[in-house]
Amino acid sequence: MSGFGVSAVQFGAVPGDAAANRRLIAGAVRAEAEAGAKLIVLPELAVSGYHLDEALLRATAEPAAGETAELLAALAARHEATIVCGFCEDEGGRLYNSALLVTPQGQQVLYRKLHLFDGEKEVFTPGDRGLVLAETPVGTVGICVCYDLRFVEVARGLALMGADLLAVPTAWTGGFDRAPRDEGGFIGQARGAVVQANLNQLPMVCASQSGTGQAIRFLGSSLIADAYGACLAGPMGEDEAGAVRAVLDLDQIRAARRRSDRIRPREDRRVDVYSLGVNGRSY
Repeated sequence: MSGFGVSAVQFGAVPGDAAANRRLIAGAVRAEAEAGAKLIVLPELAVSGYHLDEALLRATAEPAAGETAELLAALAARHEATIVCGFCEDEGGRLYNSALLVTPQGQQVLYRKLHLFDGEKEVFTPGDRGLVLAETPVGTVGICVCYDLRFVEVARGLALMGADLLAVPTAWTGGFDRAPRDEGGFIGQARGAVVQANLNQLPMVCASQSGTGQAIRFLGSSLIADAYGACLAGPMGEDEAGAVRAVLDLDQIRAARRRSDRIRPREDRRVDVYSLGVNGRSY
């Protein structure tokens, strides 16, 4: 496979209603697979809803191999698509803001959000699994969640580890950037994702929440950017539900890393001057 369809799904998950949200997820995956998607990315905390009510989160939290994993595995196999979905993970009483990637072949790869945003620090435990890659039918997929993208080492580290693209479940909200949107209609988080796609020659598939839940106003802005930093689809509106779709090409993604014999962004790094340590290895 060289070219393949990708979708970033956006909706407002119902806080505390995992059953309703799983139905939303199943319907969205079916619709995007029917539209040709082979990689489908869903929002951050898509199953529990994004909120900071610890009691409500615990009521919908589940182990990594729980009901959501079973649903995603069945959907991935049925629709022959790789799926990435955010959920609230419970391991030994600790809550993690996690994302699970499931392939049609049944492979499951878990990522736990490293950088907790604002009030998340009072509820969740910081991720302890480092940066994560998954080998999938659409290439090597890196995973991060929302605020992780504010730390440029994450996308750069995943790129240097060998990621072909980045799947980013998010629930983008206001309160971080001074200006809500730039002249192009991009919120800061979305513009940052597009810029990092360009700088790292790494496509971004960002799936956000929309609407208002538990007094949190979401900014939507789901998008897909290619390895040259072009926004292929999105950003979606803050009250919009649905998906953005695009076609990515593995050959083009990998070609972007070497523009000519003398323009080689990865090889031109001065590792004699600086390096990046990731998961115990230096790049």
